[in-house]
Amino acid sequence: MARLEDLPTGMVEHMKLLPCPDLGETACASGPPLHRRRVAIVSTAGLGRKSEGGFKPGDADYRVLPANLPASDLTMSHISVNYDRTGFQEDINIAFPIERLKELANAGEIGSVADYHYSFMGASDPVLMQPAVESLIGPLKADGVDAVVLIPV
Repeated sequence: MARLEDLPTGMVEHMKLLPCPDLGETACASGPPLHRRRVAIVSTAGLGRKSEGGFKPGDADYRVLPANLPASDLTMSHISVNYDRTGFQEDINIAFPIERLKELANAGEIGSVADYHYSFMGASDPVLMQPAVESLIGPLKADGVDAVVLIPV
């Protein structure tokens, strides 16, 4: 992750002017023990299928990533010039830890892995992303998800 002091002056000044929305407090959710939970991934790495085309500046929507998507079909189109993609190119689990989740499920540490996972492009305005985030509630519930691993990039 880049530190503010390491960024070009223009970028720093731009970031200081960005509004930071007050999202209020979120209470912890109760639920079954972890070994019975169905887990999904939500990433902000700008991930998607190669066939879908990448994220563009200002995109506030998300891409659906099936759990069985081959790594060779996954692409990262995060638009930030400050993001180093080297780790992702060597191991997709850096930004999309699907293999680690499957290992946890096989070991009985979590109940199961969701059929679908989601990725946003993190260099987007959080206020504009809010409707898309809220629209995930239905698909997550339909998939039986009761825990989400957030992967901020």
